[in-house]
Formats: sequence, structure tokens, C-alpha cells
Amino acid sequence: MSAPEPKTPPKRDHKWSAMNRRELLKISPVLLLGAFAFEKFQKPLLDAGVDFSDWATDKLFRGHHLAPTFADSELTPLEKFPYNGYDVIEPEFDLDAWTLTVAGAVDKPGEYTLAQIKALPKINQNTRHVCVEGWDVIGNYGGTRISDLLAAVGADTKLKFVSFECADDYYESIDMASALHPQSLLCYEMYGKPLDRGHGAPLRLQVPTKLGYKQAKYITKLEVTNVLQAGKNGYWEDQGYSWFAGM
Repeated sequence: MSAPEPKTPPKRDHKWSAMNRRELLKISPVLLLGAFAFEKFQKPLLDAGVDFSDWATDKLFRGHHLAPTFADSELTPLEKFPYNGYDVIEPEFDLDAWTLTVAGAVDKPGEYTLAQIKALPKINQNTRHVCVEGWDVIGNYGGTRISDLLAAVGADTKLKFVSFECADDYYESIDMASALHPQSLLCYEMYGKPLDRGHGAPLRLQVPTKLGYKQAKYITKLEVTNVLQAGKNGYWEDQGYSWFAGM
């Protein structure tokens, strides 16, 4: 009895396979959009998108690439610079008794007065403030570089983060590379005058490489750390906004 002849495998229609791949690529956006119709897929997809955005902007960030600066003639008048806050515009606290608590991986932790911060080299810059709500202004800011304060307190700048707490219970954090950027300021003046309460007196962040919600106001604490406290990445970031928020 002769052995059965081996079966010849069916020929693949490469043209059909290629077409299937092309058609799949065409409908992939539709499938992805359709996934948003199902509530259980919405948050994971949005979280993945924000995570990818943070990863990409972090990789693209260049520590010495400067944000655009502007001439005095291009400044938005101070009276047209909007007050903006997440809760109250002028939180109640004793401005005269204010100090900045410096904590974490630093050689000189403690309470620092505004006079001590002002004793560090002062930087003035005209840069754009961009709000995620859709408006932007060009402002004049004066203050000390975050990097100069970190150097003065002996911070370990090999760590990953600098976090901030504020008098209005707002909180924020930035990556160390952004903290060391030469335009990242602890700002105590606007337009040559001390900050008023609505703009974050006595001390606020002014980081022109990031969106407006990263510019924490009424800062009361700065901490150098390698691990952010759970649920304390940033007020808006913990509600789904991008953490890196780069521009």
C-alpha cells in the first residue's frame, strides 16, 4: 500500500494579505475611536495617551534650550494679566510671618525668609505664560533661579524631583532637569514690583518651559526627593492632566 501523497499547503494570496493590512490600518483609528464609546476603555486609553505625551516631551526636553523672550514693548500690561487660581485667589495667611520650608535631600534644611531668597542673584525675564484654558500673556518676572537656591542649600541634584506645597493647599512637582533650567525662577516680583496676593505673593514658580498650571503660587515648602508622595504629583495632574506639561 503506497503512502498517501503529502498535502500541498494552500497558496497565500499576498495581494489579499497586503490589502487586509492596508484596510486594517485604515480602520484602526475608527476602532480606537469606537473604543471610547465604551466607558470601561475611556480612562485607560486617556491615561495611556497622557503617559505617552509625558514620556515623549520628557525625552525631547533640552535643559539649556531657552523659551522665547520678549522686548518690554511686547509685554501684556499688568492690569490685563489675569488672576487665576484653582480655589481662592487670595488665600488667608500671615504674609509677614511667611517662610519657605526647604526639606528633603539638602545639606541645609530649614526655614528661609524672603530676604534670604532675595539675597541670591536676581534674574529678570520677559516670557510667555500659557494657560491650558486657552489664553496666554507675556509678562515680566523677577526672582532667583531655582538652581541657585538648590545650590545654596546643598541640594542633591542627582535626584529626580523638586516638589512644592502652597498656602492655598495647592501642590506641584517638576523634574530636576526643569528645576535646573536657567529660566526656571522662584519669582517674587512682576513688572518691577513685589508680587501681589492675586499673583501668588510672596513667592511663586515661573517656569516658562511649562504650561500655566505648573506655575504654583503662594509657595510654602520646597522638597528635593527621588520619590513623589502617592497622590501628590500635582493638583491637576492627579486629576488626569499631563505631569510634564512641556511646551
